[in-house]
Amino acid sequence: MKILLVDDEQKFINMLAKRLALRGIEADTAYTGEEALKQAKNAVYDVAVLDIKMPGISGPQLKKKLFTLHPNLKFIFVTGHGAVEKSDEDGSEKDIYLSKPLDLDFLIETVQELIQTR
Repeated sequence: MKILLVDDEQKFINMLAKRLALRGIEADTAYTGEEALKQAKNAVYDVAVLDIKMPGISGPQLKKKLFTLHPNLKFIFVTGHGAVEKSDEDGSEKDIYLSKPLDLDFLIETVQELIQTR
């Protein structure tokens, strides 16, 4: 399993990547949407964990761009607001929103569930 973590809060995302690595989960980090797009052109990810509000490309905008590169990629959004599920505009798939601070075990469970639903 390989995860792309995208958040402009560098300390947060670096610590999250380290904690995932201790659990045997490979995670690459990007601090901007632009950086994430460059990485996604050279690697395949199972899940992208995206901050909603970032300078430049926002999480929802980044999702659309990443999806064109990797249609099988699954997405989790990270927000400072409550955890909710929202349908995409066409109603075909639900986006998952998790609140900060993240519960690592819940994040891992959510990632595993997304991968199993392929």
